[in-house]
Formats: sequence, C-alpha cells, structure tokens
Amino acid sequence: MTDVAVEVLLPKIGLTMQEGTIDEWLVPTGAAVAEGDALLRLATDKVDVDVEAEAGGLFHPVVAAGATVPAGALIGWLLAEGEQPPDPAGTPTPVGSGTTAPAPDAGAAPSVNSTGEKGIGDRLLSSPNARRVAAAADVDLTAVRGTGPGGRIVSEDVEDFLAAVPGALVPSGDTPTSPLVRKLAKERGIDLSEVNGTGPGGRIRRADLDGVTPAPEATPARPSEVIPLTGMRGTIARRMHASLQEMAQLTHGYEVRMDAVVSLRDRLKVEWADSDLPVPSINDFLLKAAALALREHPLLNATVREDAIHLLDEIHLGFAVAVPGGLMVPVIEDAVALPLPEIARRSRSLAQAAREGRISPAQLEGATFTVTSLGGYGVDFFTPVINPGNVAILGVGRLRDGVEWVDDRPLRTRLLTLSLTFDHRAVDGAPAAEYLRTVGELLSKPLRLLV
Repeated sequence: MTDVAVEVLLPKIGLTMQEGTIDEWLVPTGAAVAEGDALLRLATDKVDVDVEAEAGGLFHPVVAAGATVPAGALIGWLLAEGEQPPDPAGTPTPVGSGTTAPAPDAGAAPSVNSTGEKGIGDRLLSSPNARRVAAAADVDLTAVRGTGPGGRIVSEDVEDFLAAVPGALVPSGDTPTSPLVRKLAKERGIDLSEVNGTGPGGRIRRADLDGVTPAPEATPARPSEVIPLTGMRGTIARRMHASLQEMAQLTHGYEVRMDAVVSLRDRLKVEWADSDLPVPSINDFLLKAAALALREHPLLNATVREDAIHLLDEIHLGFAVAVPGGLMVPVIEDAVALPLPEIARRSRSLAQAAREGRISPAQLEGATFTVTSLGGYGVDFFTPVINPGNVAILGVGRLRDGVEWVDDRPLRTRLLTLSLTFDHRAVDGAPAAEYLRTVGELLSKPLRLLV
C-alpha cells in the first residue's frame, strides 16, 4: 500500500480522446485496492472500458459517477491508512509528517484566491445553474456576491446582480426585469406585462416565470424524448463538428464497375466451400483495393499537424461499424501486406467484437485512412466526414445494376459509387480523383487483390 497520496487521473485512451464519462465506480469510498484492481467503468466515444488502479491504497473519489471530465483530470486519490484527501489548493501530505491535510468541505467559508475569486482554494463556489445563468447573461461570477451556504453563488444572486447593473435595466415604462428574464420569457411565449414581479421594486425574477401559462399560440413544441449528447454520442458529435470546422473538406463521387469482383466472388464460394478460407465480402475487396491504392497515392495516407503535411509510412485501415448509440472504427494494421482472406477474417472478427462490446481500445487506434459503407442500407452516394487525424475517408455505396451499350445492345453491369472526402489543405482535387481511378482499376482485375 502506498505511503503517500497518489493521484487518480482520467486516462487518455487513444490520441483523439478529449473526455470521458465515469459510468460507475467499481469500488466504494475508503475501500482498499491493490495495483491492477478495477476502479471504474469509463465510457468514451469509442469504447466502454474498465480502468485499473496504478497503485495500491485506500480509494477516495472526488468526482461523482455519471460525470463527464476531460482526459487527465483528477478524479480520485489512493491514500495511506489514516491519511486524509489532500487540499485541492495544496499538495498531498505524507503519513508520518506530523500533519494531515483536511478533506475539502463544500460548506466551508469562502476564501479569496490570487485571482480575486471567492471559493475554496482556487475553486469558485457556485451552483451549476448559477454558472449557466451567468454564461447566458455574460456575467463574470467573480463580481457576484454569493448568498448560498458558505457564500456559494446561486442563480438568484446572478439575477440580483443583473438588477443592480445600470446597463441591465429596461427603458422607462417597460416591465422592470433583466435581459436574461426577458429572453426566457420570449422563449416560453410569456407576456411579461401579465407577470407579477416579486423582486425589489416589482422587478420580475426568473422564479416569477414558473407556473405562468403562456398564450396558446405561443406554446413551444414539447419534445417526446430528450437524448443527452453525452458519452459516445456526445463525443462523436463534438469530434465530427470539429472535423468540419478544422478541415477544408470536399467530396468526389466516382462510379466503379464491379462485374469482375462479383464474378470472382461467385467462383470463390464454390472453390473455397470445403476450405477454412473465408469468402471475402464486397466490402473486403474494397478494403484491400483502398489500401493498395494508398501505396500509389501517399498524399491520401497522411496527417496535417503544425502547419505541415506528414506522409505516413504505414497503412493502417480503419472501417466503420455501426453499434448501438453510435459507431466504432476498428483498425486493420498493415493492410497492404495482408492477403484478402486475412483481411476478410480480421474485418469480421473486429466487427463482431465491436458490436458485442468486447473490442479493446488498442484495436480502435492508429487508423491512417478510413473506409465506411452504407451500401447495406440502400444508399448510393453520401458525404462521409473525415476522422480527425486523417486527411481522407472513402465511402462505399450499394451494389446496383447498370447498363452498358455494346454494338447498340444493352448489357447488364454491376456498379457502385465511391464517395471520397478529402482535406483540401493536404490534397487537391486531381490527386484525389487519381486515387479513385486507381481503386477502380484494382477492382477491375480483382485477382491481384487476393495476395
């Protein structure tokens, strides 16, 4: 067991993880844990995983279950026998030093730190609702006097502060209220002239709006269900939004003939019927072709950082798998070197592990290029969004019938449309089109993809 307090930090699982949600603490407060014991169940945008203790000690969490915190944040302590949790503003006190650091008390009297903020140590005492109200009204909480327990700032304190700010009063003759209350009343369809204010001078406060029935024509639509953007769904939303904000994304659509692939696959179903070789799916052929084409077009297998394009030597192929609540992107490492049957075997195994929740964080990291398919849903063309860290993603549409005219006679063909989204900072339109052409040429002679 440790003889000095050890910080428990939220681990960063993979290069792209920004935050995680503590789904469940697996040990109670004060329980003795050993190095390697599971401490918590962590939910990220990619995977749910048990986090193990990096040392032994008596466990003391400082974050509640269900909280979403950034990677690297302090979430708990591992303490020695008789040791108290360290002061948030101080450093851990070793056992035997003659003193112990008191545990933080949410009801302690506020102090003033070096920035002038009222709080315990460096933490401003304020309720979550007060912070939301202050943010909506652009109010600096350090200027607000708290009237809650221990000087804690509550939402009413922010409203009173707004009432005292000269610029926050409404023009003479209007109902006295703050800009925030006027905004809320407008959102709820409430006529402020019909509301009795309980604040100083009859000023209308937020609480006065509660229970007021808006005019029927102004009643806002009520959702049948509210799905929080948290956990996997929330992180996907933030990452995809950031991807579109940070990259200059453009999409090419390209039609490819699949007759040769379909014919070869039909042959393999017969020839490999009595063997242990898995018959590749259409998507497996696409995965192999996408990897081989990257070898000829290295600009698509790259990343942009520090205002430079970094070409990557290895080709690790990610492929999107739909799972409840979002999607995961397992990675087939060194895909160029793998024969097609091995790609088929790995893609099936990884996809099944992802859907069953058995996939490990290591199997979701390191993709240099991604392939995503909506063909199974009947989609011909779509615009995939690049995974941050990559410069391109290849979308695959459904296999469909086409017609080619040969000597004035219609000939049935098999087609699908590829959707290549690329980062225009790293790749121009012509090189992106050349990549698609190479993928099409590889698919026209699929025997080359088997090895």
